Amino acid sequence: GQSFGAFNTKGVTLELEGDANDYFGKGLSGATLIAYPSKEAGFVAEDNIIIGNVAFYGATSGRAFIRGKAGERFCVRNSGACAVIEGVGDHGCEYMTGGCVVILGDTGRNFAAGMSGGIAYVYDVKDQIAQNCNPEMIDLDPVVLEESNELFELISRHYTLTGSTVAKFLLSDFANQMKYFVKVFPKDYKKAIQMAEMKAANG
Repeated sequence: GQSFGAFNTKGVTLELEGDANDYFGKGLSGATLIAYPSKEAGFVAEDNIIIGNVAFYGATSGRAFIRGKAGERFCVRNSGACAVIEGVGDHGCEYMTGGCVVILGDTGRNFAAGMSGGIAYVYDVKDQIAQNCNPEMIDLDPVVLEESNELFELISRHYTLTGSTVAKFLLSDFANQMKYFVKVFPKDYKKAIQMAEMKAANG
C-alpha cells in the first residue's frame, strides 16, 4: 500500500517481498528498508517498477535496498538517507540536500533538478545521464578510488539482501564496469568540500 516504512527510525528493519505503492520510505528516519519482487514473479526485476512514485520523500537518515525500479520523483528532498535502486523515473533526486543514492540502471528526465547536496552514483552504461539530468546545479564527474570502494560495499550489501542479478553481475566484473559509473555532484556542495579541504591543509 501507500507509505510503506514511512518515518521509521533507527533499529527498525522492514523487508518486503512483493511491491509497494507511492511514498515508500517517506520521511525515513534511520530505519533500513529492503524490497524485492515475489520469488514466484515471472518478470525481470530490474525492468519493472517495484515501488511507486515519490519514494523517500523528505528522508533524513536510514538505508534502503530495492531490487527493481522506482516510479517518478525518487528521493525528492532527501537530506541524509542512502538508497540503492535499479532505475528511477522522471525528476529523481529533485531538491536533494544530502544522503547518497546509487542507481544501477536508467534515470528518467530532469534528474537532479535543484539538487544542492548529497551524492548520486549512476550506472550509465547506456550513456544517457548527460541528456537526462538537469545540469544547472550539478556536475557529472568520474568516480574516484575511495568512492569505488564505498560503491562496492553498497552493491555487495544490495546483493546480499535482495539477491539482485544486476548487483551480482556488477560485483563479478567490478573493475571493468566502474568506468560506466557517473558521480552526480552538486556544484555548491563540491565547492564547500574543496574549501574545507583547503582550510584543513593550511592548518
